[in-house]
Amino acid sequence: MSQGKRIVLAARPVGEPKSSDFRLEEFAVPTPGAGEVLLRTIWLSLDPYMRGRMSDGPSYAAPVPVGGVMEGEAVSEVAASNNPDFAKGDIVRARTGWQTNAISNGKGLIKVDPKLGPISTSIGVLGMPGMTAYTGLLDIGKPQEGETVVVAGASGAVGSAVGQIAKIKGARAVGIAGGKDKCDYVVKELGFDACIDHRDPDLAAKLKDACPKGIDVYFENVGGAVFEAVFPLLNPFARVPVCGLIAHYNDTEAKPPKWAAAMMRATLTKRLTFRGFIVSDFASRHGDFLRDMSGWVRDGKVKYKEFVTEGLESAPGAFMGLLKGANFGKQLVRVGPDKA
Repeated sequence: MSQGKRIVLAARPVGEPKSSDFRLEEFAVPTPGAGEVLLRTIWLSLDPYMRGRMSDGPSYAAPVPVGGVMEGEAVSEVAASNNPDFAKGDIVRARTGWQTNAISNGKGLIKVDPKLGPISTSIGVLGMPGMTAYTGLLDIGKPQEGETVVVAGASGAVGSAVGQIAKIKGARAVGIAGGKDKCDYVVKELGFDACIDHRDPDLAAKLKDACPKGIDVYFENVGGAVFEAVFPLLNPFARVPVCGLIAHYNDTEAKPPKWAAAMMRATLTKRLTFRGFIVSDFASRHGDFLRDMSGWVRDGKVKYKEFVTEGLESAPGAFMGLLKGANFGKQLVRVGPDKA
């Protein structure tokens, strides 16, 4: 029986995750039973939401149990099948976690169409991150021609798509990213109108200069100092889709901002709309998303960048780096070859 590998949650992190919070284990790769398939992982997606799953506080999803396989979506090859809906060699995506192999009864498996793009994009620009950008911006942000859309994490998987879709819809796109290289990429390669380095001590002033008519849509996935710079610039009736708060994921205690009262007053007087969302809230929009986004990617209207580390063993380090902005593009782990 061949040996597989998995990474489990060894301990719940306090503050920033560290290497000792993860453990690499080996296991005997099982044989699929009646109605089951054996999956071999090719690509693993690493995403900021996973930090929340490492904690046991209240959330929209159950935490990973200590000793349990780390949560994550993967692209896999069907290595063996006893399920009539899946044949050996099919490429699928599923939430099988940080492991080289998994058994599935077929529930939740989604076949990947390689004709739409490289199979890695099914967990990137044509997967959850892309759909998060598409639905959050279009269904909540509702950008209008000529409006100003601001997005933090602008070189990342979600933020890069947000700005490019905003441009497609005729809006002005302003990004916020970490460092000159990322900002140059956002403007010169992705076509944003401007990009501000969030590490710049003059962030608030430079953001104001880049948004002379204020901000109509702010796509929130960071929080912290970035939100504090954005908030005073929000126009009346501005919309703020909230899909992440990466600046706060390692906080050890919740501290309401000192300006919470001012924020509530502005929300009332400016009639602002804040709406948190999870991409599954818009599951019915998947067909529209895949049609539109695959077409935009094919036509070169939406570009994407992947940041790849090699081998399952690299996942903990890559994930810890992701939370600090070390990645440049969609963070992926290549767990195995495209074909066995």
